[in-house]
Amino acid sequence: MAGSLIAPKLRAVGLVLPLVAFIGLTFVTPLMTMLSRSVYDPVVADALPRTLGLLQGWEGKRTPPEPVFETLANELLRAHQERTLGRIAARINRVQGGLRSIIVRTARRLRGAEGNSWRDTLIGIHAAWDDVQTWHAIRQAGQRFTARHYLHALDLERRSDGHIAPRPDEYRIYLPLLWRTLIVSLSLTGLCLLLGYPVAYLIVHAPPQRASLLLLLVLVPFWTSLLVRTTAWIVLLQTQGVINTALVALGLIADDSRLAMIYNMTGTMVAMTHILLPFMVLPLYAVMRTIPRLHMSAAASLGASAFQAFWRVYWPQTLPGVGAGALLVFILAIGFYITPALVGGRSGQLISNMIAYHMQTSLNWGLAAAIGGLLLAFVLVLYLVYDRLVGIERMRLG
Repeated sequence: MAGSLIAPKLRAVGLVLPLVAFIGLTFVTPLMTMLSRSVYDPVVADALPRTLGLLQGWEGKRTPPEPVFETLANELLRAHQERTLGRIAARINRVQGGLRSIIVRTARRLRGAEGNSWRDTLIGIHAAWDDVQTWHAIRQAGQRFTARHYLHALDLERRSDGHIAPRPDEYRIYLPLLWRTLIVSLSLTGLCLLLGYPVAYLIVHAPPQRASLLLLLVLVPFWTSLLVRTTAWIVLLQTQGVINTALVALGLIADDSRLAMIYNMTGTMVAMTHILLPFMVLPLYAVMRTIPRLHMSAAASLGASAFQAFWRVYWPQTLPGVGAGALLVFILAIGFYITPALVGGRSGQLISNMIAYHMQTSLNWGLAAAIGGLLLAFVLVLYLVYDRLVGIERMRLG
């Protein structure tokens, strides 16, 4: 009897295991790797272990004693020979700008350096070695586990005394970008809801043939490349584009007063709304088609006006679709990259463009991972709020 009950369970587990393995390899593992990079950086700690060990007992008010200078010089020479100096200098430079070139230059000149004092030798190569901030930067960069990347992503920094404070105004770029991304994502969600709700209602209540045609028009963007759709908006919105030319031809604007609708936030909003609108329409359509039309007639027969019938009878029943569509649009908008990069210009960039910059150009993967971790945390909070207010079990996607 027990064997007959266990066999189906084992069969079910065997069928699910490939899916679990696929999700683990393609989603969980990369996600965990990204999050680990945001807090774990052993490059400097592995390259300068003895120097960092001596700096642990350093009081931090004056430059370190002679043995620290000697140990650092020897470890820099070894790193130069092993060709790991560039990675070390880059990590320290992320803590204090300008140190990369100083460290590389110092290691090169140390090969032929002579003298009785390593302290005088290093300071003679560059005066930065006589600055306590340089040594604080080395000690901070040498931490294997650090919250430095998250502080940087929040435009904060840890001072030499251990106090966390906001970065100077000219270096605060991530929080403004993050707030811009959140505002744009919320605005896009509201705009897609405003446009998508009547479209979904029209499809549900149209005759069958017309409803099929309207639904086809909603689905067409899914069959068109994202790059093609974005490029089409560049053709339409640019200064010499179709829309501006039509407005000039109709006499609505002067030829020398063409509208700037591309390479700014306007272009980003228009193109992203077009791309994300189907993700709002389809969940709404899936919910609306299950609502009996007799409900509105019953409300009207009980004396409710058209607005009252909609607001008190129809709208509450569509909330699962509204919540699902809003969640889909917001999550997709907060991570959009290609469209803002192509049509946004400088003022239309979002935080995802900064993540791509650090992944591809600056190669600061720790900071990119920290920014991605913050976005992930925000999306999880949004998911929990949705589950609390609406209930994830009520989500209807199709």
